[in-house]
Amino acid sequence: MDKPEKDLPLAEKIKECQNKCGKTYGYRRVQMWLSRNGIHHNPKTVLRVMQKYNLLSVVRRKKYRYYSTICHRYENLLNRDFHADRPNQKWVTDITYIHTKQGVLYLSIIRDLFDNSIVAHKTATSQDVNLVLNTIKAAKKKEKVTAGLQLHSDQGIQYTSHSYFNLTQLYGITQSMSSRGNPYDNALAENFFSILKTECIYRTKLNSFSEARHLIDDYIYFYNHQRIQLKTKLTPLELRSQFFA
Repeated sequence: MDKPEKDLPLAEKIKECQNKCGKTYGYRRVQMWLSRNGIHHNPKTVLRVMQKYNLLSVVRRKKYRYYSTICHRYENLLNRDFHADRPNQKWVTDITYIHTKQGVLYLSIIRDLFDNSIVAHKTATSQDVNLVLNTIKAAKKKEKVTAGLQLHSDQGIQYTSHSYFNLTQLYGITQSMSSRGNPYDNALAENFFSILKTECIYRTKLNSFSEARHLIDDYIYFYNHQRIQLKTKLTPLELRSQFFA
């Protein structure tokens, strides 16, 4: 049985580290920070204490704590081929976090690689599988899913769950999944989050979940309908409309 008094001094130092970095350090960086401050522990010990005292990174939490609960793994069908010949041929999906004074709001999106439009997005105060399922349901309600549609994700627990498998099977969607620990495989989902945060989120201080949701909704509408892309000189939905014209 763990002895709280044994781990508490280390936990206090880890808490100090996470306070200084805004809780952005994973256990490897925390271990390096501790070493710089004369506190030497192996990475596994640091990770165990971080998990025990809820000191995990907000940024990377889903990337490293879920592999032991994997239910379904899928082939990397996308394989960094980000070109699509038609709408609803290749979708990418991911979750990011938005800081507000009320707490962390999680944003799930599906992006179409044909025109880079955001097909669907949902927000929630927890990043559980329902957030992902609701995003897929919204996309299916909005778009006609045709044979051969690929939906690419990373290896987060939401995308390896039975619920995700069952819903994508029901909708006739083919799953594709990034290689473990390789963010470049899902770069187009990450790219949108970077655009959203740079052009919108980082320009204001969000006081509440409601304020964040309104800001995200407004920006995604602007992005889809009004933001001109340099490559095509069209907005995403203008390009989409041309295809169906």
